[in-house]
Amino acid sequence: MMTTLTENVFSVGVQDWDRRLFDELIPLPHGTSYNAYLIKGSEKTALIDTVDPAKTGMLMDHLVRRGADKIDYIISNHAEQDHSGSIPDVLLMYPDAKVVTNPKCKSMLMDLLHMDADAFIEVKDGQTLSLGNKTLQFFYTPWVHWPETMCTWLQEDRILFSCDFFGSHQASGFLYVQDEHKVLEAAKRYYGEIMMPFRNSIRGNLKKLEPLQIKTIAPSHGPVYDRPALILDAYRNWVDEDKHKNEVIIAYVSMHGSTRGMVEYFVDALIERGVGVKQINLITVDLGELVIDLVDAATVIVAAPTVLVGAHPAAIYCAALLGALRPKTRFAGIIGSYGWGSKMVEQITGLLGNLKLELFDPVLAKGLAAEETFSALDGLADKILAKHRQLRLV
Repeated sequence: MMTTLTENVFSVGVQDWDRRLFDELIPLPHGTSYNAYLIKGSEKTALIDTVDPAKTGMLMDHLVRRGADKIDYIISNHAEQDHSGSIPDVLLMYPDAKVVTNPKCKSMLMDLLHMDADAFIEVKDGQTLSLGNKTLQFFYTPWVHWPETMCTWLQEDRILFSCDFFGSHQASGFLYVQDEHKVLEAAKRYYGEIMMPFRNSIRGNLKKLEPLQIKTIAPSHGPVYDRPALILDAYRNWVDEDKHKNEVIIAYVSMHGSTRGMVEYFVDALIERGVGVKQINLITVDLGELVIDLVDAATVIVAAPTVLVGAHPAAIYCAALLGALRPKTRFAGIIGSYGWGSKMVEQITGLLGNLKLELFDPVLAKGLAAEETFSALDGLADKILAKHRQLRLV
Protein backbone atom coordinates (compact mmCIF):
# COMPACT_ATOMS: atom_id res chain seq x y z
CA MET A 1 0.00 0.00 0.00
CA MET A 2 1.35 3.44 -0.94
CA THR A 3 1.71 5.53 2.22
CA THR A 4 3.18 8.83 0.99
CA LEU A 5 0.74 11.72 0.58
CA THR A 6 3.40 14.20 -0.45
CA GLU A 7 7.03 14.95 0.43
CA ASN A 8 7.62 14.06 4.10
CA VAL A 9 3.91 13.47 4.78
CA PHE A 10 3.04 9.83 5.39
CA SER A 11 0.06 7.68 6.29
CA VAL A 12 1.00 5.57 9.33
CA GLY A 13 -2.44 4.39 10.38
CA VAL A 14 -3.92 0.91 10.44
CA GLN A 15 -6.49 -0.97 8.37
CA ASP A 16 -8.88 -3.05 10.48
CA TRP A 17 -10.14 -5.56 7.93
CA ASP A 18 -11.96 -7.84 10.37
CA ARG A 19 -13.91 -5.47 12.59
CA ARG A 20 -17.64 -5.85 12.03
CA LEU A 21 -19.21 -3.70 14.75
CA PHE A 22 -18.37 -0.20 15.97
CA ASP A 23 -19.41 1.12 19.38
CA GLU A 24 -21.24 -2.21 19.79
CA LEU A 25 -23.88 -0.62 17.59
CA ILE A 26 -22.80 0.26 14.04
CA PRO A 27 -22.34 -2.56 11.50
CA LEU A 28 -19.08 -2.47 9.56
CA PRO A 29 -19.65 -4.58 6.44
CA HIS A 30 -16.28 -3.53 5.00
CA GLY A 31 -14.23 -3.13 8.17
CA THR A 32 -12.70 0.24 8.98
CA SER A 33 -9.42 2.08 9.29
CA TYR A 34 -7.81 4.25 11.95
CA ASN A 35 -5.82 6.76 9.96
CA ALA A 36 -2.87 8.62 11.44
CA TYR A 37 -0.40 10.84 9.59
CA LEU A 38 3.26 11.63 10.17
CA ILE A 39 4.58 15.03 9.05
CA LYS A 40 8.33 15.60 9.05
CA GLY A 41 9.16 19.29 8.97
CA SER A 42 12.66 20.70 8.64
CA GLU A 43 12.70 21.42 12.39
CA LYS A 44 9.88 19.49 14.06
CA THR A 45 7.89 16.31 13.50
CA ALA A 46 4.17 15.92 14.17
CA LEU A 47 1.86 12.93 14.36
CA ILE A 48 -1.76 13.70 13.40
CA ASP A 49 -4.03 11.51 15.56
CA THR A 50 -3.32 7.93 16.63
CA VAL A 51 -5.26 4.65 16.36
CA ASP A 52 -7.60 2.40 18.29
CA PRO A 53 -5.79 0.86 21.29
CA ALA A 54 -6.24 -2.64 19.84
CA LYS A 55 -3.94 -1.64 16.96
CA THR A 56 -1.30 0.30 18.89
CA GLY A 57 1.46 -2.20 18.05
CA MET A 58 0.92 -1.74 14.33
CA LEU A 59 1.04 2.06 14.67
CA MET A 60 4.36 1.81 16.50
CA ASP A 61 5.72 -0.48 13.79
CA HIS A 62 4.66 1.97 11.09
CA LEU A 63 6.33 4.86 12.89
CA VAL A 64 9.59 2.94 13.20
CA ARG A 65 9.49 1.94 9.55
CA ARG A 66 8.98 5.57 8.58
CA GLY A 67 12.09 6.56 10.49
CA ALA A 68 10.28 8.55 13.17
CA ASP A 69 13.25 8.75 15.52
CA LYS A 70 11.54 11.64 17.27
CA ILE A 71 8.05 13.11 17.51
CA ASP A 72 7.68 16.62 18.85
CA TYR A 73 3.90 17.01 18.63
CA ILE A 74 0.94 14.65 18.74
CA ILE A 75 -2.02 16.49 17.27
CA SER A 76 -5.32 15.27 18.73
CA ASN A 77 -8.22 16.40 16.56
CA HIS A 78 -10.82 14.38 18.45
CA ALA A 79 -10.87 12.68 21.87
CA GLU A 80 -12.78 9.53 20.92
CA GLN A 81 -10.62 6.52 21.68
CA ASP A 82 -10.39 5.10 18.16
CA HIS A 83 -8.25 8.18 17.42
CA SER A 84 -6.83 9.05 20.83
CA GLY A 85 -6.50 5.68 22.52
CA SER A 86 -2.86 5.12 21.55
CA ILE A 87 -1.64 8.52 22.73
CA PRO A 88 -0.35 7.27 26.12
CA ASP A 89 1.71 4.55 24.40
CA VAL A 90 3.09 7.00 21.83
CA LEU A 91 4.15 9.24 24.72
CA LEU A 92 5.97 6.32 26.33
CA MET A 93 7.88 5.80 23.09
CA TYR A 94 8.43 9.55 22.53
CA PRO A 95 8.52 11.02 26.06
CA ASP A 96 9.47 14.52 24.90
CA ALA A 97 6.40 14.88 22.70
CA LYS A 98 3.55 17.21 23.62
CA VAL A 99 -0.11 16.65 22.83
CA VAL A 100 -1.48 19.60 20.86
CA THR A 101 -5.22 20.14 21.02
CA ASN A 102 -7.94 22.56 22.03
CA PRO A 103 -9.05 23.10 25.66
CA LYS A 104 -12.23 21.02 25.37
CA CYS A 105 -10.38 18.10 23.84
CA LYS A 106 -7.67 18.38 26.49
CA SER A 107 -10.27 18.11 29.23
CA MET A 108 -11.89 15.09 27.60
CA LEU A 109 -8.54 13.34 27.07
CA MET A 110 -7.71 13.85 30.73
CA ASP A 111 -11.01 12.18 31.64
CA LEU A 112 -10.84 9.37 29.08
CA LEU A 113 -7.15 8.51 29.25
CA HIS A 114 -6.17 9.89 32.70
CA MET A 115 -3.48 12.07 31.18
CA ASP A 116 -1.69 14.80 33.11
CA ALA A 117 -2.33 18.45 32.28
CA ASP A 118 1.37 19.13 31.67
CA ALA A 119 1.35 16.73 28.70
CA PHE A 120 -0.58 19.26 26.61
CA ILE A 121 -0.15 22.38 24.53
CA GLU A 122 -3.48 24.17 24.02
CA VAL A 123 -4.23 25.85 20.71
CA LYS A 124 -6.88 28.42 19.80
CA ASP A 125 -9.14 28.43 16.77
CA GLY A 126 -7.07 29.54 13.76
CA GLN A 127 -3.73 29.28 15.59
CA THR A 128 -0.66 28.03 13.70
CA LEU A 129 2.23 25.79 14.68
CA SER A 130 5.51 25.78 12.76
CA LEU A 131 7.39 22.58 11.96
CA GLY A 132 10.05 24.58 10.12
CA ASN A 133 9.26 24.40 6.44
CA LYS A 134 5.72 23.16 7.13
CA THR A 135 2.98 25.00 9.01
CA LEU A 136 -0.03 23.51 10.76
CA GLN A 137 -3.17 25.56 11.35
CA PHE A 138 -6.02 24.45 13.60
CA PHE A 139 -9.69 25.06 12.92
CA TYR A 140 -12.34 24.30 15.50
CA THR A 141 -15.14 22.25 13.90
CA PRO A 142 -17.42 21.42 16.84
CA TRP A 143 -20.14 18.78 16.58
CA VAL A 144 -18.69 16.67 13.81
CA HIS A 145 -19.66 14.69 15.79
CA TRP A 146 -18.40 15.57 19.30
CA PRO A 147 -18.21 19.07 20.82
CA GLU A 148 -14.40 19.25 20.88
CA THR A 149 -13.55 18.26 17.31
CA MET A 150 -11.14 20.23 15.17
CA CYS A 151 -9.34 19.92 11.82
CA THR A 152 -5.66 20.42 11.12
CA TRP A 153 -4.62 22.24 7.93
CA LEU A 154 -1.17 21.75 6.45
CA GLN A 155 -0.76 25.08 4.71
CA GLU A 156 2.11 24.47 2.31
CA ASP A 157 0.73 21.17 0.97
CA ARG A 158 -2.95 22.21 1.23
CA ILE A 159 -3.91 19.02 3.04
CA LEU A 160 -6.87 19.05 5.44
CA PHE A 161 -6.61 16.43 8.18
CA SER A 162 -10.29 16.27 9.03
CA CYS A 163 -10.50 13.37 11.49
CA ASP A 164 -14.10 12.02 11.54
CA PHE A 165 -15.32 14.85 9.29
CA PHE A 166 -15.68 13.38 5.74
CA GLY A 167 -14.77 9.89 6.97
CA SER A 168 -16.06 6.48 5.93
CA HIS A 169 -15.90 3.12 7.65
CA GLN A 170 -14.02 0.90 5.24
CA ALA A 171 -10.71 -0.88 5.12
CA SER A 172 -8.82 -0.40 1.87
CA GLY A 173 -5.56 -1.47 0.29
CA PHE A 174 -5.30 1.90 -1.43
CA LEU A 175 -4.33 5.22 0.12
CA TYR A 176 -6.54 7.30 -2.18
CA VAL A 177 -10.13 6.90 -3.34
CA GLN A 178 -10.36 4.39 -6.20
CA ASP A 179 -14.07 3.62 -6.66
CA GLU A 180 -15.91 6.92 -6.12
CA HIS A 181 -19.38 5.33 -6.04
CA LYS A 182 -18.35 2.78 -3.42
CA VAL A 183 -16.63 5.38 -1.28
CA LEU A 184 -19.57 7.79 -1.45
CA GLU A 185 -21.96 5.05 -0.35
CA ALA A 186 -19.72 4.24 2.63
CA ALA A 187 -19.35 7.94 3.44
CA LYS A 188 -23.13 8.43 3.25
CA ARG A 189 -23.65 5.52 5.64
CA TYR A 190 -21.05 7.03 7.97
CA TYR A 191 -22.65 10.48 7.74
CA GLY A 192 -26.11 9.07 8.40
CA GLU A 193 -25.03 6.99 11.37
CA ILE A 194 -23.08 9.60 13.31
CA MET A 195 -23.14 13.02 11.62
CA MET A 196 -26.76 13.51 10.52
CA PRO A 197 -28.10 14.78 13.88
CA PHE A 198 -25.54 17.60 13.75
CA ARG A 199 -26.10 18.83 10.20
CA ASN A 200 -26.85 22.39 11.35
CA SER A 201 -23.37 22.57 12.87
CA ILE A 202 -21.87 20.83 9.86
CA ARG A 203 -23.29 23.48 7.51
CA GLY A 204 -21.45 26.13 9.51
CA ASN A 205 -18.24 24.13 9.53
CA LEU A 206 -18.40 23.63 5.77
CA LYS A 207 -18.64 27.40 5.31
CA LYS A 208 -15.72 27.87 7.67
CA LEU A 209 -13.54 25.66 5.46
CA GLU A 210 -14.59 27.33 2.19
CA PRO A 211 -11.71 29.89 2.10
CA LEU A 212 -9.16 27.06 2.13
CA GLN A 213 -7.97 25.96 -1.28
CA ILE A 214 -8.02 22.30 -0.34
CA LYS A 215 -5.97 19.95 -2.51
CA THR A 216 -6.35 16.81 -0.36
CA ILE A 217 -8.69 15.70 2.42
CA ALA A 218 -7.17 13.11 4.73
CA PRO A 219 -9.83 11.81 7.15
CA SER A 220 -9.25 9.44 10.04
CA HIS A 221 -11.48 6.70 8.60
CA GLY A 222 -11.48 5.52 5.01
CA PRO A 223 -9.40 6.54 2.00
CA VAL A 224 -7.86 9.93 1.30
CA TYR A 225 -9.63 12.27 -1.16
CA ASP A 226 -7.36 13.64 -3.87
CA ARG A 227 -10.48 15.15 -5.47
CA PRO A 228 -11.97 17.01 -2.48
CA ALA A 229 -15.03 18.22 -4.41
CA LEU A 230 -16.34 14.64 -4.40
CA ILE A 231 -16.98 14.59 -0.65
CA LEU A 232 -17.47 18.33 -0.15
CA ASP A 233 -20.31 18.44 -2.69
CA ALA A 234 -21.85 15.30 -1.21
CA TYR A 235 -21.86 16.81 2.29
CA ARG A 236 -23.39 20.04 1.01
CA ASN A 237 -26.25 18.03 -0.48
CA TRP A 238 -26.72 15.84 2.59
CA VAL A 239 -26.97 18.77 5.01
CA ASP A 240 -29.21 20.88 2.75
CA GLU A 241 -32.68 20.84 4.34
CA ASP A 242 -34.33 21.57 0.98
CA LYS A 243 -32.79 18.71 -0.97
CA HIS A 244 -34.82 15.49 -0.88
CA LYS A 245 -35.38 12.48 -3.07
CA ASN A 246 -38.77 11.57 -4.46
CA GLU A 247 -38.65 8.45 -2.33
CA VAL A 248 -40.73 6.78 0.37
CA ILE A 249 -38.90 4.47 2.75
CA ILE A 250 -41.24 1.79 4.11
CA ALA A 251 -39.59 0.15 7.12
CA TYR A 252 -41.77 -2.78 8.04
CA VAL A 253 -42.11 -5.94 10.09
CA SER A 254 -44.89 -8.50 9.76
CA MET A 255 -45.75 -11.52 11.92
CA HIS A 256 -48.67 -13.26 10.23
CA GLY A 257 -48.82 -11.56 6.84
CA SER A 258 -51.45 -8.85 7.30
CA THR A 259 -48.99 -5.97 7.56
CA ARG A 260 -46.89 -7.41 4.74
CA GLY A 261 -49.95 -7.49 2.50
CA MET A 262 -50.67 -3.85 3.29
CA VAL A 263 -47.06 -2.90 2.55
CA GLU A 264 -46.99 -4.74 -0.77
CA TYR A 265 -50.24 -3.10 -1.87
CA PHE A 266 -48.98 0.31 -0.76
CA VAL A 267 -45.68 -0.11 -2.61
CA ASP A 268 -47.55 -0.81 -5.85
CA ALA A 269 -49.84 2.18 -5.25
CA LEU A 270 -46.86 4.51 -4.90
CA ILE A 271 -45.08 3.13 -7.95
CA GLU A 272 -48.23 3.61 -10.04
CA ARG A 273 -48.24 7.27 -9.01
CA GLY A 274 -44.62 7.83 -9.99
CA VAL A 275 -43.36 7.99 -6.40
CA GLY A 276 -40.08 6.19 -5.71
CA VAL A 277 -40.25 3.64 -2.94
CA LYS A 278 -38.01 1.27 -1.05
CA GLN A 279 -39.39 -1.61 1.03
CA ILE A 280 -37.13 -2.54 3.95
CA ASN A 281 -37.70 -5.56 6.18
CA LEU A 282 -36.59 -4.54 9.67
CA ILE A 283 -35.86 -8.12 10.66
CA THR A 284 -33.28 -8.83 7.97
CA VAL A 285 -31.87 -5.44 7.02
CA ASP A 286 -28.44 -4.09 7.91
CA LEU A 287 -29.62 -0.94 9.68
CA GLY A 288 -26.78 0.96 8.05
CA GLU A 289 -28.54 0.48 4.72
CA LEU A 290 -31.70 1.96 6.20
CA VAL A 291 -29.72 4.93 7.49
CA ILE A 292 -28.24 5.57 4.03
CA ASP A 293 -31.76 5.93 2.65
CA LEU A 294 -32.88 8.14 5.52
CA VAL A 295 -30.29 10.79 4.63
CA ASP A 296 -32.40 12.31 1.86
CA ALA A 297 -35.72 10.44 1.50
CA ALA A 298 -38.69 12.80 1.59
CA THR A 299 -41.05 10.37 3.37
CA VAL A 300 -40.76 7.51 5.84
CA ILE A 301 -43.47 5.02 6.69
CA VAL A 302 -43.20 2.70 9.69
CA ALA A 303 -45.32 -0.42 9.21
CA ALA A 304 -45.88 -2.99 11.94
CA PRO A 305 -48.31 -5.28 13.72
CA THR A 306 -49.01 -4.99 17.42
CA VAL A 307 -47.49 -7.13 20.15
CA LEU A 308 -49.52 -6.99 23.37
CA VAL A 309 -51.24 -3.83 22.05
CA GLY A 310 -47.88 -2.10 21.51
CA ALA A 311 -45.88 -1.82 18.30
CA HIS A 312 -43.62 -4.71 17.36
CA PRO A 313 -40.22 -4.19 19.08
CA ALA A 314 -38.45 -3.92 15.71
CA ALA A 315 -40.70 -0.99 14.78
CA ILE A 316 -40.09 0.62 18.16
CA TYR A 317 -36.35 0.38 17.59
CA CYS A 318 -36.76 1.87 14.12
CA ALA A 319 -38.80 4.78 15.46
CA ALA A 320 -36.26 5.35 18.25
CA LEU A 321 -33.47 5.37 15.65
CA LEU A 322 -35.36 7.95 13.61
CA GLY A 323 -35.80 10.10 16.70
CA ALA A 324 -32.10 9.88 17.56
CA LEU A 325 -30.70 10.48 14.06
CA ARG A 326 -33.20 13.25 13.22
CA PRO A 327 -33.13 12.96 9.42
CA LYS A 328 -34.36 15.85 7.30
CA THR A 329 -37.38 13.74 6.24
CA ARG A 330 -40.40 15.96 5.62
CA PHE A 331 -43.26 13.48 6.02
CA ALA A 332 -43.96 10.30 7.97
CA GLY A 333 -46.77 7.85 8.49
CA ILE A 334 -47.74 4.68 10.33
CA ILE A 335 -49.53 1.68 8.90
CA GLY A 336 -50.15 -1.75 10.34
CA SER A 337 -52.54 -4.27 11.81
CA TYR A 338 -53.77 -5.33 15.23
CA GLY A 339 -55.86 -8.02 16.85
CA TRP A 340 -57.99 -6.68 19.69
CA GLY A 341 -56.50 -3.28 20.46
CA SER A 342 -53.54 -1.06 19.70
CA LYS A 343 -51.56 1.80 21.19
CA MET A 344 -49.02 1.56 18.41
CA VAL A 345 -49.73 4.99 16.94
CA GLU A 346 -49.29 6.81 20.25
CA GLN A 347 -46.13 4.81 20.97
CA ILE A 348 -44.41 5.45 17.64
CA THR A 349 -45.59 9.06 17.43
CA GLY A 350 -44.05 9.71 20.84
CA LEU A 351 -40.69 8.42 19.64
CA LEU A 352 -40.85 10.73 16.61
CA GLY A 353 -41.81 13.76 18.69
CA ASN A 354 -38.56 15.68 18.24
CA LEU A 355 -38.62 15.46 14.44
CA LYS A 356 -39.70 18.43 12.37
CA LEU A 357 -42.00 16.61 10.00
CA GLU A 358 -45.64 16.28 9.05
CA LEU A 359 -47.39 13.09 10.15
CA PHE A 360 -50.06 11.58 7.94
CA ASP A 361 -53.13 10.00 9.46
CA PRO A 362 -52.36 6.36 10.29
CA VAL A 363 -53.85 3.44 8.40
CA LEU A 364 -54.57 0.46 10.66
CA ALA A 365 -56.39 -2.78 9.91
CA LYS A 366 -58.13 -4.87 12.53
CA GLY A 367 -57.06 -8.36 11.58
CA LEU A 368 -56.55 -9.08 7.89
CA ALA A 369 -56.68 -5.98 5.71
CA ALA A 370 -60.01 -5.53 3.90
CA GLU A 371 -61.21 -3.35 1.01
CA GLU A 372 -61.59 -0.26 3.19
CA THR A 373 -57.98 -0.62 4.32
CA PHE A 374 -56.71 -0.76 0.75
CA SER A 375 -58.84 2.27 -0.10
CA ALA A 376 -57.23 4.14 2.80
CA LEU A 377 -53.78 3.14 1.53
CA ASP A 378 -54.68 4.56 -1.89
CA GLY A 379 -55.70 7.76 -0.18
CA LEU A 380 -52.36 7.88 1.68
CA ALA A 381 -50.49 7.34 -1.58
CA ASP A 382 -52.42 10.26 -3.10
CA LYS A 383 -51.48 12.49 -0.16
CA ILE A 384 -47.81 11.57 -0.47
CA LEU A 385 -47.86 12.30 -4.20
CA ALA A 386 -49.40 15.71 -3.53
CA LYS A 387 -46.78 16.55 -0.90
CA HIS A 388 -43.92 15.45 -3.14
CA ARG A 389 -45.33 17.60 -5.91
CA GLN A 390 -45.37 20.58 -3.55
CA LEU A 391 -41.65 20.02 -3.04
CA ARG A 392 -41.24 19.71 -6.84
CA LEU A 393 -39.87 16.20 -6.48
CA VAL A 394 -42.32 14.68 -8.97
